[in-house]
Amino acid sequence: MLNLKPASLSFLLLCLLVISAAQRSPWKTLSGDPPLAVARGGFSGIFPDSSMNAYTLALITGLPDMVLWCDVQLTSDGAGICFPELTLNNGSDIGALFNESSNTYLVNGVSRTGWFSLDFTLDALVNVSLTQGVFSRSNLFDSSLFQIVTVEEVARQLKPPSLWLNVQHDAFFSQHNLSMRSFVISASRSVIVNYISSPEVNFLRSIVTRFKPSPTKLIFRFLGQSDIEPSTNQTYGSLLKNLTFIKTFASGIIVPKTYIWPTDKDLYLLPHTSVVLDAHKEGLEIFASDFANDIPFAYDYNYDPVAEYLNFIDNGNFSVDGVLSDFPITPSEAIDCFSHMDKNNSGPAIPLVISHEGASGEYPGCTDLAYKQAISDGADVLDCPVQMSKDGVPFCLGSINLIDRTTAAQSFSNLVVNVPELNTEGIFSFNVNWSDIQTLKPVISNPDLGAFLYRNPRNKNAGSFVALSDFLALANNATSISGVLIRIENASYLAEKQGLGVVDAVVDALSKAGYNNQTNKKVMIQSSNSAVLIKLKEDKNNYEFVYEVEEDIRDALNSTILDITKFANSLVINKNSVFTKNIGFLTGATDVVSKLQAFKLPVYVQLFRNEFYSQAWDFFSDAYVELNSFVAGAGIDGVITDFPGTANKYRRNPCLSLGKDTPSYMTPVGPGSLLTVSETQPPAVAPSPVLDVSDVTEPPFPSVAAKPDSDTGATAPPPQQPSGQAKVVAGIFLSNIAIILATVLLI
Repeated sequence: MLNLKPASLSFLLLCLLVISAAQRSPWKTLSGDPPLAVARGGFSGIFPDSSMNAYTLALITGLPDMVLWCDVQLTSDGAGICFPELTLNNGSDIGALFNESSNTYLVNGVSRTGWFSLDFTLDALVNVSLTQGVFSRSNLFDSSLFQIVTVEEVARQLKPPSLWLNVQHDAFFSQHNLSMRSFVISASRSVIVNYISSPEVNFLRSIVTRFKPSPTKLIFRFLGQSDIEPSTNQTYGSLLKNLTFIKTFASGIIVPKTYIWPTDKDLYLLPHTSVVLDAHKEGLEIFASDFANDIPFAYDYNYDPVAEYLNFIDNGNFSVDGVLSDFPITPSEAIDCFSHMDKNNSGPAIPLVISHEGASGEYPGCTDLAYKQAISDGADVLDCPVQMSKDGVPFCLGSINLIDRTTAAQSFSNLVVNVPELNTEGIFSFNVNWSDIQTLKPVISNPDLGAFLYRNPRNKNAGSFVALSDFLALANNATSISGVLIRIENASYLAEKQGLGVVDAVVDALSKAGYNNQTNKKVMIQSSNSAVLIKLKEDKNNYEFVYEVEEDIRDALNSTILDITKFANSLVINKNSVFTKNIGFLTGATDVVSKLQAFKLPVYVQLFRNEFYSQAWDFFSDAYVELNSFVAGAGIDGVITDFPGTANKYRRNPCLSLGKDTPSYMTPVGPGSLLTVSETQPPAVAPSPVLDVSDVTEPPFPSVAAKPDSDTGATAPPPQQPSGQAKVVAGIFLSNIAIILATVLLI
């Protein structure tokens, strides 16, 4: 039998208690506690990195135990400042103030030129303004005087729950007779420093004995796996294999996120590595870095940054102990609101989640796969924008112009025509038989192609086109779907000019599918043409008629709304009709939603997308912040989205039911609040119009004319050229060249 001393026995019992607590915790972190959100340079995704505003915003919008990260640089007089880079030129206006004070130094054997902090005293930097160092982010705050701040100023003025000092270049400063060791030891005597990290082994080893009695944790930072660590002359990849050695001078490690979840050359996830489990086995905490909402990350996440964080903290196998982010609001909500959600919890009924061409963010819109994914994602209502083929088959497709959603440009270039009534040129569904349309490939939509944001390239041509009858059968068999939304556009043109009765075809398909004789599935008919809805309502169909307001509006007259109530039960409006916007920033809110709801008209808003490029800066490149601001803030009744899974996950998160205890990261943003911080205001823009009665009044719906004898029913195809190639019609069609080229690239 072991003869343990009382002290040893107490220690053993303590260890057993810690292990027991960790086993009971839902978190697979080293301690069993929730992971930490670490704000890199504060909220550096919005404000200039390491500015007081960036640090303040991180504290306001983040978890109560938010960690502020400061990259420490030293001035010539030994002051420690927070700045993200060794050189000050990218991230401040120092070059304009001291245009002849740049220098060239060797940094880890590599020559670098710029403005270095060690060439200036702290007093000399007092007039230097911090700027946004990432050029794809807004520079609106660059004109504001955000001064360089010291470590002590951040600690004393903000009193953060935790402060993390990162010392990236100790060896460089030592070469110039400046001691990072002396600075961090001195700073820790006057302010509380919770974490000190460095990618240099010698620096951490030089301070480990000084910090052993303190609560300050030393963290070894891994750089690229092939990069050389200057102290040991080993690659970081080789050091990763010797965590026992790291444990001798550090209590944790921080690694780029690709160390944990690597990606292939096409930016898809590979299987996770064992690095988290290896670190925890060694008794090391592990933090993951390089998280930002506004950069492309693995396509597996479908531009959902919360989904990415959850893959690191709530994947069932392991959890990192913290994440380093430029947008700390997102890991805050991921940790507190979206982790360990009961997947069987259907969540509240508000907002109604209406798909836009199915899950068109993941698959080509209106394909069988897009609809099946939308069902799996928890959509309430499946939508079908109905088009008509030449032989009168109604089918689902997001555009009457086949060029927009299919490979028709490569197969039917001889069918390019100009249709003045549709104000465009293209290859139109009403000129192609359904059997021929089925020979085409679908093409995934890339609405932010100009920003080089592509949707799921592996699925770019996946799926099959769906006839309206098949769509209705699919929705009817899906028990989780509460209804269908049928979108009807261009109905008057099709009736008058093409002899195609899309309205009659829709009613007939609904009847044959049994939707008129059951109450399990709601039928919603949407159109921007009031005459279509009036015609359907006259037939006394038991549908919900949804009027779409295509243009952005700032208000609607009471008389207009009363007129709408005569033919519609609800409305679809654009996001810009809820929140006004200028140069990407919210400027205010309208009363459109509340005004329509006062007339008992539910309001559905379009179009929600996960891509950060589609969102106002005020939403922090976070689809959940945007959804919350429209749902909890503006009170909309439903969302129309390319990513129904994101909307469904939003409404299921338990933070929405906390009432007065709702955390800041699940509180709607204040429209216009970000703009108040900038000293430079954007130029005024003309206000959106007020919706008038004349805007919703349409000519009576026409009867369906006899089908025209012409093969096209529109401008005839151009004559064949001697080369045998069809001549591309000049004019408006030139604007479709980019679409055609994009389609070719996606095949």
